[in-house]
Amino acid sequence: MKKFMSVVILVCLSLLMTSLVGCTSSQKQSGESSKDDNKLQIGIVQIVEHPSLNTIRESLIKELGAQGFKDGENIVIDYQNAQGDQTNLKTICQKFVNNKYDLIIAIATPSAQAAVGETKEIPIVFSACTDPVGSGLVSNLEKPGQNVTGTSDAVSAEKIMELAKRITPGIKTVGALYTSSETNSVSVVNNLKDYAAKNSLTVVEATVTNSSEVQQAVSSLVGKVDAIFSPIDNTVASAMPLVAQVANKAKKPVYVGADSMVKDGGLATFGINYTILGQETAKMAAEILNGKNAGDIPVKTMTDMDIYVNKDTAAAIGVTIPDDVLKAATIFGK
Repeated sequence: MKKFMSVVILVCLSLLMTSLVGCTSSQKQSGESSKDDNKLQIGIVQIVEHPSLNTIRESLIKELGAQGFKDGENIVIDYQNAQGDQTNLKTICQKFVNNKYDLIIAIATPSAQAAVGETKEIPIVFSACTDPVGSGLVSNLEKPGQNVTGTSDAVSAEKIMELAKRITPGIKTVGALYTSSETNSVSVVNNLKDYAAKNSLTVVEATVTNSSEVQQAVSSLVGKVDAIFSPIDNTVASAMPLVAQVANKAKKPVYVGADSMVKDGGLATFGINYTILGQETAKMAAEILNGKNAGDIPVKTMTDMDIYVNKDTAAAIGVTIPDDVLKAATIFGK
């Protein structure tokens, strides 16, 4: 009988030890899961790959780290590129919302519009949205309200054309190359038209809906105009080397809205620094991650503008950049 009781006691002790080990193992797994859950989930959506938008993304991720939010440590960044496809944008933003991410960063106006269309709860920070009010992202720049704020990359077509007059005087007809569905582009082209009406300029428009149409559009302009103007247009920017190739062959200057578009072959611009734009976007994101409501943060419009010039393009089309412009410019090319 004693021997039997000893066996029972040993079996019970064995079962008890197994149960304790099981509990310890379960708690450890639960703890690991909780640790992962404590990392803030950030979705970054970008309409298309091109240098300006890539610069924004890279600089904002770096600045987020400087603000104390480092990918893989206390945040997890899920970057998605829509490849210029509106359907992809919607799918990406739906994924972010369904996964209940803590923050969505939307780079460029179409990305922001897609994000805003999917959630009124998850905070959204947009970047490089030229006309946030006209694009329907916010109703007021100073008091955005709801769950949205961000940075604007608005540029002045008037100031770019004034620069054009200094570099290539005598422009009478200017071609507007842009995407008809991008509200940011339409806004800047309307600014160009206002300037043209006051300065006896004729504007000839060539619009595109996707990058495959860009070559035909720019080819249609070069025989009709003295210069070409393209705003900060995502579709045109992604095909900028092709635009430069066609325009250079026809010896036509191309004035653009972004520094990267100059780097990729445009002649010149008077615009913003996209590294700084990304940094400012990250600072706003950090405020939200630290507990501030997105709608309480005013939209930031960049005010520091610089001249950017491509000397290789100038040489290709036979243009001499005035010394006073060169002294004030950031120069691409040799």
